[in-house]
Amino acid sequence: MNIPVIALVGRPNVGKSALFNRLVGGATAIVSEEAGTTRDRHFAHGEWNGRAFWLVDTGGLTEDPSIPIDVEIRRQVLQAVDEADLLLLVVDARTGLHPQDQRVVEMLRGTGKPWLLVANKVDDPDAADFYEFYNLGAGDVIPVSAKNGKGSGDLLDAAVQRFPELHPEQPDALHVAVIGRPNVGKSSLVNRLLGEERLVVAAEAGTTRDAIDTPMRYHGRTLVFIDTAGLRRQARVNEGVEFYSSLRTRRAIDRADICLLVIDAVDGIENQDLKIAALAWERGAGLIIVANKWDLVEKDDKSAAKFAKESQEKAPFLRFVPFLFTSALTGQRVTKLLELLLEVDAERQKRISTSQVNARLGELVARLQPPQAAGREVKLLYATQVQVAPPTIAVFGNHPELVEEHYVRYLHNGFREAWGFTGNPLRILMRRRAA
Repeated sequence: MNIPVIALVGRPNVGKSALFNRLVGGATAIVSEEAGTTRDRHFAHGEWNGRAFWLVDTGGLTEDPSIPIDVEIRRQVLQAVDEADLLLLVVDARTGLHPQDQRVVEMLRGTGKPWLLVANKVDDPDAADFYEFYNLGAGDVIPVSAKNGKGSGDLLDAAVQRFPELHPEQPDALHVAVIGRPNVGKSSLVNRLLGEERLVVAAEAGTTRDAIDTPMRYHGRTLVFIDTAGLRRQARVNEGVEFYSSLRTRRAIDRADICLLVIDAVDGIENQDLKIAALAWERGAGLIIVANKWDLVEKDDKSAAKFAKESQEKAPFLRFVPFLFTSALTGQRVTKLLELLLEVDAERQKRISTSQVNARLGELVARLQPPQAAGREVKLLYATQVQVAPPTIAVFGNHPELVEEHYVRYLHNGFREAWGFTGNPLRILMRRRAA
């Protein structure tokens, strides 16, 4: 599913960051009484009435070309507007209509994108006078209070109504997000797979700005490759393009069944690669590590195994992830990637019968009993697979809350030993037996 993006825009000090925090239910943006506190964009994942969305906070718009930071903020806000599916223009009901509000309205009208006018700081709707904002000719004004939360539900109702319609994905299609740091050869890899130059490739890092969907057929399956801009370390995401590259990569992971994490084999796996891998794994996507530029590595017959082992020592979950050593430039092992995608998808869809899961649980418990809590006997009674994609096994017992984490890991490894689930996270749910 392609998750829509909502961007908050407006002049400084109208309460965009406070509203951002209210709508996503956290305090992830810096809030201050001083105008212009928000310098970079912030984004967070939210959900309302069953519809997920990304919410983006932006800096305050001014028109003073003599102040470089204001020019930079304006550039970044325009990028936010370009990326968004829906815009929320936030105005300050306490200070009233401001000439800059009208200028922002004119800018938004020029985008052709849907937008809503939100009057913030309406702490008491019965006492507030926000009707002058109707003079902006933007239709209904939605009064809210970021401070006490009044009107935020109505605002989200109105926003969800304006989201793009959901288009059902092809049921048979396998969505593959090609993710990784900039300039590791993601676009070159997809081009080699497709056999034609469909994506822009350049030596300059960060050429790919948008996520591009490219379908192909392989052995009767439709594979849809989502080529994404590279993720950089969060501390370096300080320019608009890189910020939105980061957001788009997360959106691509949200849509993907399997992620191909492309790394530079010459550099080896870096901390940022591990963070991206963890992002996909935690989301529940399948994962394949593609060590690209393998043709440039000095190697012997043990090099690949050593590379994988060193990577797995940095992140233990990579023990369950296949590594493929390729060269997009020469085509080395690139077609093997298509076969590996289908194998990981088969593991992802694998369903084990309840009798087999119970038998395996019995073997594991017989080999090692769960640690007993003081004064309470901990028993594991039965287990069943409750989900595929990613595979999920529920284990039922009399005191699931007393089963220690290291024992859950023991069960996890025992189930994997039996059935693999290669390339996919395996989730273990500890559940109380129904009375």
